[in-house]
Amino acid sequence: MQGSHPEGTDVSALHHILGEEQTIASDRGLFLAETWRLHPDICSYTSELFYEGRLHPRLGLEAQAIRSPGRLNGSGLRYVAVVSEGNQSSSPEEADCVRTLVEEVLASGTTWIDRHGVERLISLQDILIIAPYNAQVFELQDRISGARIGTVDKFQGQEAPIVIYSMTTSSYVDAPRGMEFLYSLNRLNVATSRAKCVCVLVASPTLFEAQCRTPRQMQLANAFCRYDELATKI
Repeated sequence: MQGSHPEGTDVSALHHILGEEQTIASDRGLFLAETWRLHPDICSYTSELFYEGRLHPRLGLEAQAIRSPGRLNGSGLRYVAVVSEGNQSSSPEEADCVRTLVEEVLASGTTWIDRHGVERLISLQDILIIAPYNAQVFELQDRISGARIGTVDKFQGQEAPIVIYSMTTSSYVDAPRGMEFLYSLNRLNVATSRAKCVCVLVASPTLFEAQCRTPRQMQLANAFCRYDELATKI
């Protein structure tokens, strides 16, 4: 026997309460408008794209910084373009790029300054490496032993001074689970907002050239295009 359910019962409780809004209205709940994690350079992107401009960094988070002679010095958003063709759920090219980034950080005496002004050497455990697909997680694990590597779902609630997000898929037409999964606003939000100080997006340039056919697809692609506009290319 197959039961029948009223329309809308397939959505989460939070989705039901929010409806089409990004944040909860004051008469329906409490929005925590202050982040204790994100450097202002990351928070500005997160707030604009996902929280209607309502999210603000706690005073003192502007002190957080990466000190490095390499490409990740400072704070904020970074983008590394990796040209590939036909990659779907795994990308050896991006995995190699991520390994190089990690090796640069660990070999260069890079340090991390927290919001209290305490400075220390960056270790492998201070770098969070995220991918959309398990197949890419395995590619990364093969190259970077002992690192914190996983999918977006695994790392929800976690944080690190540096986050590297490998998008994996070569283009929107190669996405094995469609644009809704690869370009998911929730996944992009979770992945990029794990970073306390520096967030690095490793992706094929053609991902920013999606041929959108619906308003929803335009909304999905816009968040990535905005990241591209704000990020420093390295």
